Amino acid sequence: MFHTALLSLAILAAPAAEKAKPATNTKDPVCKMTVDAKSATAAVRGREYRVCSKHCGTVLQKDPDKYLEKDGSVKAEKK
Repeated sequence: MFHTALLSLAILAAPAAEKAKPATNTKDPVCKMTVDAKSATAAVRGREYRVCSKHCGTVLQKDPDKYLEKDGSVKAEKK
């Protein structure tokens, strides 16, 4: 019983997870389709990116280095 109380206290005292920075991209990083504020988002490295579909969001999360620059900008928007 004491262990359960300590575990509950530890969970309550843990800091809240930081919210991801909001998305600003206008092209899907994966398929390069145009996206807007109503598009779905995928969180990668503490930042959200707009994507055209759940599939593209999953692909982005699996291999972000292929689609994102080191500074977090979208490679598809650089060209």
